[in-house]
Amino acid sequence: MQQIIQISTDKHNGLYDITSKVEKIVSESNVQNGLVNIYVQGATAGIMIQENWDESVQNDVVNLLKKLIPSGVWQHDAQDNNGDAHLKAGIVGPSKTIPIIDGNMGLSTWQNIFLCEFDGPRNKRNIVISIIYD
Repeated sequence: MQQIIQISTDKHNGLYDITSKVEKIVSESNVQNGLVNIYVQGATAGIMIQENWDESVQNDVVNLLKKLIPSGVWQHDAQDNNGDAHLKAGIVGPSKTIPIIDGNMGLSTWQNIFLCEFDGPRNKRNIVISIIYD
């Protein structure tokens, strides 16, 4: 089973909580045990599981990546000025897989799923949700 969700982003670099959208798809699938894979299409975005209690950790992630991978110093910037976005996306990765246990995602209390935007704002980011089960 597979569905695509679309997210618009309003920041150049930011984390966007998509947990409830994925939970809805898992719930509607009626799958009791399996896996759900969350995959963002595009070379300048990623998927991350991170703390959801407040925005401080999400802000820290963005600030850390900005410090580790500054903008404007990469060879690819000569093409379209987003070399840092490609590197950040490569480090974070485009997907995560979460177990489905008794019909629910196996996330802990403080875990949520985030789209990581590194080249926004964007009108549309496609995120492919794939559910695998026996």
